[in-house]
Amino acid sequence: MSSQVLICGSVAFDTIAVFDGRFKEHILPDRIHALSVSFLVPTMRKEFGGCAGNIAYNLKLLGGQPLPVATVGQDAGDYLERFKRLGIPTENIRLLPDMFTAQCFITTDLDDNQITAFHPGAMDRSADNVASAQGAAWAIVAPDSKAGMLAHIDRLSKAGVPFIFDLGQAMPLFDGPDLLSVFGKARALAFNDYEASVVQERTGRTPKSLAEDLDAVVVTRGAEGATLYLAGQAIDIAPIKPTAVVDPTGCGDAHRAGLLHGLTQGWSWEKACMLGNVMGSLKIASRGPQNHTPSLAEIGTLMQSTYGVTL
Repeated sequence: MSSQVLICGSVAFDTIAVFDGRFKEHILPDRIHALSVSFLVPTMRKEFGGCAGNIAYNLKLLGGQPLPVATVGQDAGDYLERFKRLGIPTENIRLLPDMFTAQCFITTDLDDNQITAFHPGAMDRSADNVASAQGAAWAIVAPDSKAGMLAHIDRLSKAGVPFIFDLGQAMPLFDGPDLLSVFGKARALAFNDYEASVVQERTGRTPKSLAEDLDAVVVTRGAEGATLYLAGQAIDIAPIKPTAVVDPTGCGDAHRAGLLHGLTQGWSWEKACMLGNVMGSLKIASRGPQNHTPSLAEIGTLMQSTYGVTL
């Protein structure tokens, strides 16, 4: 049985800078119409990110076979080399030499307020990246450009490859009719609880009703675990208390990796969701989306001690 997973989505850099002060002390309400501010940021870090990149990283930790499908720019050399060192294939990551890789620039102050700028770069041309679906057991369409997501959905549907649709940060791009059209082609859906409520508002469909037409709908609920909807049931998957709560960035991607790995192993949806919770709890204890390095033994021990099941 193949365990290859096509992971369609973004590969990006996240640059996080910390301003050692408070924005409110420098942004004057009566001058907001003519804003011109500059912040000294003595602390800065650059993280490897993007939904496809994060899911691929976590799936590799589990011993899976991720096949990321993404577009990157001229500055992606260190990202691609890192994936090669990790044993993650890069042949389906298209490099566009005339563009930059998608980047998120975040400046945070001492009150945890954020000013963010996002440059989509090469991600805007993700629809042009045609990757073969041959040999893939599962796929996921994760946040990307809207055109790219729709193109991947169409190709996977025509190839007969089962896929999970992960709305995530692409939520503003899809209205109700868009979503219902996409849902008709997916095998399963994955949301966090906020996204699920927005989907219900835009489509009039609850996760439980959507699951009637699909294999499953998974709704992650942070510290409250996850809820699995399938066959008319709503199954609560108990949460795992992390060793520390450091950074939630990438926790959803870690959960998707656990879910996909379980499915490629022929597990039930319930057991696969358990592994998703395990991966999310391990990620949140580490800063950045791709800096946690648990061993398979550690993952297996946590799975056994929490849910009484083995990898």
